[in-house]
Amino acid sequence: MKIKTFLLLLVGLIFCTTTTYAQPETDVEGSKDHPLISRFPASVIVVYVQHEFDEYTLPLGNRPEEDNLFKKLHLEGKVTRIQYAGIPKNRSFFEVYRNYEIALKNAGFEILFSGKGEELGYMWPEYIFHDNNSPLPEGDRLPSNNEPTQRYLSAKLARPDGDIYISLFVTKDCWHEECPLVQLDVIEIKPLETGMITVNANLLARDIARTGHVAVYGIHFDTGKAELKPESEPVLEEIAKLLKNNSGLKLYVVGHTDNVGEFKNNMLLSEQRAKAVLKELVSKYTVNENQLKAYGNGPLAPVASNKDKAGRAKNRRVELVEQ
Repeated sequence: MKIKTFLLLLVGLIFCTTTTYAQPETDVEGSKDHPLISRFPASVIVVYVQHEFDEYTLPLGNRPEEDNLFKKLHLEGKVTRIQYAGIPKNRSFFEVYRNYEIALKNAGFEILFSGKGEELGYMWPEYIFHDNNSPLPEGDRLPSNNEPTQRYLSAKLARPDGDIYISLFVTKDCWHEECPLVQLDVIEIKPLETGMITVNANLLARDIARTGHVAVYGIHFDTGKAELKPESEPVLEEIAKLLKNNSGLKLYVVGHTDNVGEFKNNMLLSEQRAKAVLKELVSKYTVNENQLKAYGNGPLAPVASNKDKAGRAKNRRVELVEQ
């Protein structure tokens, strides 16, 4: 009986070693790369979860040990979670991370936070990918300890049709410890027509507190004109709420244009639009005029290339800058 039990156990161990812990060769059924971000060469998808609408806690700072009061941002929208394994062990963790970081920056993403190793804080992957967000399916490979090889970043891409946030974690594969593992979470903020306001007073306040300025989309004008269109009202209401909730806050309202047309006309137009926003906030939304000053910056500070329609749309914006 003992010999039979031992043989059964041995067979079970061999099966576990040759199947469960084998490097994956194909993507899990129904999975695919996110359209904005390709995979690292040779990697395969081992976990794929997509929710059309979910909430997500995005880290913006380290986590003190046994304390969950680190900087974070609460997001709502379409959430895609992809875990990549199968990366060869001759590719370093740093190489994989840097490739993603460079690709994101080249695509126009702003890095909001990054960290590595123990500086990320106590039980980082467990806290971020299980405790504070929808748990990944059983069998995922994220370790729940402080790995010296681990690297993390969160990033944001501002878009007129809804911002996109990235949560990227590169660590060692707990099934193949010499090989890198990638957890990529993509959060797409739902555009206004879905019923969610993409710009609200709380998010404006957070971005201004973090960077001193925030780009605002959703304030609309006819081409070449400075008269506000009615569909601008939801965003203007949120700006007014921001200023009324923070009576000591003083902002520059800065108009920006694309580079279509003559330079001097764009400079004048951007100033006129900024003044139109200021006037509307004061006259219609009863904001304290002493909190605002209006200026135009024309095409001098683009956030994207003016060579295509999408880039020009990003450059036509109003920015709120802390005085």
